Amino acid sequence: MRTFRLRNALSATAIALSALVTGLTATQALADADIKLVIENHKFTPAEIRVPAGQKIRIVIDNRDATPEEFESATLRAEKIIPGKSKGMVIVGPLKPGKYPFFGEFNEATAQGVLIAE
Repeated sequence: MRTFRLRNALSATAIALSALVTGLTATQALADADIKLVIENHKFTPAEIRVPAGQKIRIVIDNRDATPEEFESATLRAEKIIPGKSKGMVIVGPLKPGKYPFFGEFNEATAQGVLIAE
């Protein structure tokens, strides 16, 4: 049990050190790919995102509206409120091939999108 804890601690330390060397945070280092998503005029751009299946994806959400928006997806198991004029991040995956719809909880009629893993 003690050896297992030591190995886990060393693995976490190695990831953190690697991230520091490359200038990333430990959370950023865990994603295989970055996707930029913009919220403007209560819409997501791009509305369709294609990503490789089997990878962890970090979605960086830039809310350019003055009001908050909530990125939400039951199929991605993700939910994040992004205040107005700010950025947020959601990490999802690794994903199986398929379509994963997402929406803005506060403007659901216009803020719609889909992530497609292929």
